[in-house]
Amino acid sequence: MKTAETQPKRQLNQLPFDPELTPGARNAAQVCLRIQPTEKVTVITDEVSLEIAAALVHELEAVGCRYSTWVLEDVAARPLTDFPLPIVEDLETSEVSIFAVQAQMNELKSRMQMTDVVNRRKIRHAHMVNINRQIMLEGMRADFQKVDRLSAKVVDRVRVAKQIRAKTPAGTDLTADLNSGYRWVKTSGIISTEKWGNLPGGEVFTTPGEVNGTFVIDGVVGDYLCAKFGDLKESPLTIRMKGNRVVEAHSSNHELENDFWKYTHTDENSDRVGEFAIGTNIELKDVIGQILQDEKYPGVHIAFGNPYGAHTGAEWYSSTHIDVVGRKFDIWVDGEQIMRGGAFLIEA
Repeated sequence: MKTAETQPKRQLNQLPFDPELTPGARNAAQVCLRIQPTEKVTVITDEVSLEIAAALVHELEAVGCRYSTWVLEDVAARPLTDFPLPIVEDLETSEVSIFAVQAQMNELKSRMQMTDVVNRRKIRHAHMVNINRQIMLEGMRADFQKVDRLSAKVVDRVRVAKQIRAKTPAGTDLTADLNSGYRWVKTSGIISTEKWGNLPGGEVFTTPGEVNGTFVIDGVVGDYLCAKFGDLKESPLTIRMKGNRVVEAHSSNHELENDFWKYTHTDENSDRVGEFAIGTNIELKDVIGQILQDEKYPGVHIAFGNPYGAHTGAEWYSSTHIDVVGRKFDIWVDGEQIMRGGAFLIEA
């Protein structure tokens, strides 16, 4: 077995971890990332996520690959203002990377700096922001080959579509007119050099041409607001979109309403729908209040801000990106229904 490379301050391979984390960690290493003994992996974690990182490192040692580990707090003050240069330099020499950390306020810029390196070098990158024990025991235990088969069928349909309509019992009623010049991306949990992916995976997404209508967010909102507000089932946030911009936001939770409005007005494109997505992880049974997993829950989710133009082809930019998730969707693609009550009408 090959040993870990020189590590700053801490040896993650010596930390104890709950063996219940092993199936999810093994899924990440062997199924999602398909790590080979000849490859080098960069593992980036933080104080809160050390036990999960230890489980992941255990699987890397089982593979026999070289790896380096970084605990963010050992190399920089949090919240990060920029991504630490020593980790950037390490990424430059890796074929695979794993980012298992908890999001902190205003760190999106630093994460974008990291994914710029990932995109340029075509690293197979597992993005596990806000990973926790529950997600490791649920979403990370999914049959990602099955999720990939369904995702491929969904993306085949939407790639040739002109319009998607979505409704929910809570009051969501929106229409997305699609731009044929923007690419659809499949991130099913099977991670390739073409697109880094969140783990757990399970979604297909694009940048829409234009979204109009109402979205009742009775699931979760993303970025650091997710940890602050959690599951919104009892106090939904209702937003209205016109011309691909959010124009209204209302909730009985006025702090949520105000925080969301402020976030989506950070820069000139923070209120613009940059992502239109369909969650395809059919192993998930409900929203749990954690955006990393919940955006993969079957249904429509959208995000305001950065359109991930390097992948979709969108030519505009935002320094922010916040996902919003609802429950129990009906979805029509060019008039053909593909989901009813949150269940796909397409076989995996």
